[in-house]
Amino acid sequence: MSEVVAVTGATGFIGQVLLDLLLERGCRVRALTRHPLSVERENLEWVHGNLDDHDSLRKLVAGVSAVIHCAGVVRGNSLESFWRYNVDGTDNLLRAIIDQKIKPRFLFISSLAARKSNLSWYATSKFEAERVVNNYSHEFPCTILRPAAVYGRGDKELKPLFEATRYGLLPVVGHLNNRFGLLHVDDLVAAIYCWFSADEPVKGLFEIDDGTPGGYTYQLVASIAQDILGKPVRCIQFPEGLVRLIANINLSLSKLLNYSPMLTPGKVNELQHPDWVCDTMPLKRDLVSWYPNLRLCDTLPQLIKH
Repeated sequence: MSEVVAVTGATGFIGQVLLDLLLERGCRVRALTRHPLSVERENLEWVHGNLDDHDSLRKLVAGVSAVIHCAGVVRGNSLESFWRYNVDGTDNLLRAIIDQKIKPRFLFISSLAARKSNLSWYATSKFEAERVVNNYSHEFPCTILRPAAVYGRGDKELKPLFEATRYGLLPVVGHLNNRFGLLHVDDLVAAIYCWFSADEPVKGLFEIDDGTPGGYTYQLVASIAQDILGKPVRCIQFPEGLVRLIANINLSLSKLLNYSPMLTPGKVNELQHPDWVCDTMPLKRDLVSWYPNLRLCDTLPQLIKH
């Protein structure tokens, strides 16, 4: 392909897998990075900067046919820490696009958490970033993807949960009958590539998971792991009060010691929510060449037997 696609978050979990796929398919990629020693590859141009750097953003999007915005903050100890990067950073990127004579199509990788924006600072920031994107949708084609929990190679958040099943345990924060969607990173980047390569821009907001009817429960995950390992795997449910206490202590320490925590009261709210299952039919209808191919039963052996 002769067109250039711009990517933010290319050094992150999803971004690295996306970068590999785009380059394997012969795409020319321009990627934003804060790392001065990013690896050079054929058909890849690094733009050094961040979402606060207006000059770098203008250089990133100059003359491209598509912009894929994967960058985002998932850890923080205040609403402001999420807002600056997820909301203001998205707005800065969109303003850089507006300055272009020929406008590219734009894809924002949001989060299913935005469906319930009152649960956490992260969810609020993703929802507000979606509103920013929608404000520009009359200027150029904009698409929002809300993935469920994404896992696969390079994942650091769900991997420990899956690996615990090797010891016959599955840690549970939340109710055993809570339902949630899962999405393998390869299926997500395949959907992104279909969006990029579509003849006509696909516009709108879409939720995406692996299409498992009714989603997953912790008990179903334990059952899948048990079948793979050939030994019992039990769900170990942590008391909500204890988890909230730990989350509050973690948040207080993070402000004192200046670090970005993952486990916060807001994250506990997300984990306690009973339904994170997606309706993938609208996306499958509009991305006619995409269909999720990887379910947890297919991928878990590689995740837990290493």
